Amino acid sequence: ALSKDWDLSGFYSHRSLDGVITDGEITSIYKTGLHRSQKEADKKNLFTMQLTGGHVSYQHNRIRLGITGIYYLFNRPYEPELTGYSKYNLHGNNFYNLGIDYAYRWHRFSFQGETAIGKQGWASLNRLQYSPVQNTQIMLIHRFYSYNYWAMFAHSFGEGSTTQNEQGYYIGMETSPFAYWKFFASFDLFSFPWKKYRVNKPSRGTDGLLQATFTPRSYLSMYLKYHYKRKERDWTGSKGTLTLPIFHHQLRYRLNYSLGDVLSSRTTLDYNHFHSQDRAATKGYQVTQMISSQLPWTRLFADVQGSYFCTDDYDSRVYVSEKGLLYTFYTPSFQGRGFRCAVRLRYELNKHWLFITKFGETIYLNRNEIGSGNDLIYGNKKADIQMQLRIKF
Repeated sequence: ALSKDWDLSGFYSHRSLDGVITDGEITSIYKTGLHRSQKEADKKNLFTMQLTGGHVSYQHNRIRLGITGIYYLFNRPYEPELTGYSKYNLHGNNFYNLGIDYAYRWHRFSFQGETAIGKQGWASLNRLQYSPVQNTQIMLIHRFYSYNYWAMFAHSFGEGSTTQNEQGYYIGMETSPFAYWKFFASFDLFSFPWKKYRVNKPSRGTDGLLQATFTPRSYLSMYLKYHYKRKERDWTGSKGTLTLPIFHHQLRYRLNYSLGDVLSSRTTLDYNHFHSQDRAATKGYQVTQMISSQLPWTRLFADVQGSYFCTDDYDSRVYVSEKGLLYTFYTPSFQGRGFRCAVRLRYELNKHWLFITKFGETIYLNRNEIGSGNDLIYGNKKADIQMQLRIKF
C-alpha cells in the first residue's frame, strides 16, 4: 500500500517446463506433469520461461482505476504448428500484455471493465449492473476478444476456453419477488469471427438459462434449472464443407439439507438431451447423493458421495462435481453407464495442522477397458487417491 488510495504489487517467476523441441524450437508444451514412461520423461524440463509484471491501482470513493502489465519469454522460440483454427495462435520468443481496469458506482448503477492489448490483438470486457428495486439486479456484459489476441495467461468470461476469437452480449437478471423464492434468468448471444475446433468457418450461437430456487427453511433449499445452448458444428465426415446447428438441453434438480457441521445432504438429478439438425437425439442422466458430517467429539470431517450415470455417447455426457483438496476444483465428466463413489476425509489437528485425503473409484458397466495408450486399464474399474498436508505458522 503506497497510501490510502494507492496500491502496488509485482512478481517475478522462473520455471522449467515440459514439452517437445524440434530443430531448436519449442513445438509443443505439455502441462500434465506426468512422467510415466521414458517417452514422457524425455520431455521433462526441456526449456524455461520467465515472467515478470505488476499492478498499480487507485481507488477513491466511487472510482477505481488500475494498470496491469506482464512480460514473459522462453529461452527458445515457441513455434507450434499453426493451421486451420489455430492459425492466429501465439508463437515467438517474448510476449507482453498491458491492460487498464476501471470501475465506477453511482446510486443503483455500477460499471466495471478491463481493456488490454498484447503483442497481437486486443480484448475488452465491460459490465453494467443496475438494481431497479430491492432484491432485483440486472446485469449486462459485453466482451470482445480479437481473433489474433495473444495472452497466454488470460482468463475471462466467455463461451470459449480461451480469451481469443469471441465477441458477445450477455444479460442476466436475478429477483426475489416472494418470500422463500429466488429466480434467475440469463441470455447470451455470442459469435466467433474465426474458425473454431470442429467449425471450419465463422460461427455463432445462443445460450439461455432459467433457475428457480425455493428456501422454505434455513436448513432446507432446492432449485430447478433449465439450460439451453445452440451452437454450430461441422458435420462429421464432411471435411468442413457442411456446418449445421447443434442443440443441447440440460435439466437439473438439486435438494440441499443441512444441520450445520453435524450433517448435510445434497441430492442432484441431471438430464441431458443433445441433437443436431436431421440427426437422432442422444440422452444422458445421472443421480448423485452426497452426505457430509463431522464425526462426534473429533475434528474429523467426512464427505461420502455416490453417483449413477447413463449416457448414450460423448455429446450427452454428464458432469459430477466433487469436493477435493484445498485450492483445487474437480468436476469430472462421464459417458456410458456406471457408478462413481468418492470418500473425502479432512482432519484438523489444530489451527496449524490440516490433513486431507480423498479416495474415488469409477465402475463402468458397459466396457472392459478404460482409456488408451499409457492410460489404458484392462478392466472396468478406475481408482484415484489424493492426499494433502498443510502446515501454517
